[in-house]
Amino acid sequence: MKRTKVVAFADDLIIATRCESVRAVENYVNIELSKINVRAKNNKTRFNDKKFKVMIVSRRKTKENKNITVYLNNNHWTKLPK
Repeated sequence: MKRTKVVAFADDLIIATRCESVRAVENYVNIELSKINVRAKNNKTRFNDKKFKVMIVSRRKTKENKNITVYLNNNHWTKLPK
């Protein structure tokens, strides 16, 4: 089963991942971001860190820790729950 879908439109990029846990989502997103970063470097482009956002969409009401850390341009970005 394919767990991750990457959609690009103009200068926007969405990485949608479906997994059983937040940790698994974090791992898959970081893998995809590293692949995308390599491609961007090969094409001599770079992602703007200032426009970077992380959002979790879930139907679960469990008390699972929903902090997620992803890496872009060697910087880590953490999404904290509200």
